[in-house]
Amino acid sequence: MPEADITQMLLELSGGNREAMDRLLPAIYEQLRGMARRELRRERPGHTLTPTGLVHEAYLKLVQLERVDWRGRAHFFGACAQEMRRVLISHARKKKADKRGGGVSPVTLDNVLVAAESRPQELLALDEALVKLEALSKRQARIVECRFFAGMSVEETAAALEISPATVKREWTAARAWLNRELTT
Repeated sequence: MPEADITQMLLELSGGNREAMDRLLPAIYEQLRGMARRELRRERPGHTLTPTGLVHEAYLKLVQLERVDWRGRAHFFGACAQEMRRVLISHARKKKADKRGGGVSPVTLDNVLVAAESRPQELLALDEALVKLEALSKRQARIVECRFFAGMSVEETAAALEISPATVKREWTAARAWLNRELTT
């Protein structure tokens, strides 16, 4: 479906037309499943969520939002990435609560992808660090969500956040360095 059609549906949705969401989901469903597949590849084997389940849980959160002023396709996909992160963090917290134990060892951002496959504690440590980063720089936190959690390219992230690709690169580098320091202390 052309990007302009998706943008038009998002504008209708922003205007209060709830039927637009019913037309929007089928149009973007495969893109959302692709985002979810990329994210779940980083998780532990045997994760209880499937890409379909992750998309549906994130979608349920998004449709519960009252009128959102969607600024376009990139803004919507950025919000989807944020909701997928929240769903995965929620599942990791539940998994950690179920296990009740095991010390958390420091881990770098680069190693989180590998560690998250077997232990949700590392994903939770990243989430806690991301919350701290958000207090310092909301834009850097959004960039990490788009790049790390949604697997967006620099250009897609720039479009979602309405900033230049050069700013995304610069802020991504700074955010990764800050998170690495935070995760290893």
